[in-house]
Amino acid sequence: MSKLHKRTIRFGYLVAVVLTILFGLASRKFSQLLPVFVAENAGDALWAMMVYFGFRFLIIRRSLRTAIILSLLFSYSIEFSQLYQASWINHLRSTLLGSLILGKGFLTVDLFRYAAGIIFATFLDRVMLILTRRK
Repeated sequence: MSKLHKRTIRFGYLVAVVLTILFGLASRKFSQLLPVFVAENAGDALWAMMVYFGFRFLIIRRSLRTAIILSLLFSYSIEFSQLYQASWINHLRSTLLGSLILGKGFLTVDLFRYAAGIIFATFLDRVMLILTRRK
């Protein structure tokens, strides 16, 4: 892979991270305008998609499988960390940034939402990689 091609792909992942963050924030802000199923599930799925695209940005030469595994491990670790309720981490979670990154409380359903988001991100990634190779 040439240096220019690598930079172009890496820039694409950066754009994917930023767009996913914007869609995630919008899904929370405008949740009342969305169908109930989408409003309840999109934010967590989009958060996991952002994690996936972030790993792809960081480890561009590694396989999709590696990005999937790391994304699941990271997302699940954050979710399980919500079982830990020390005052110092709850103080972090009470901030806007802390709640966006660390969440607030453990929900088993979030594990399924994360998996769905990562699967969808992988699908989008594969499609984009196929389309960029054709050019």
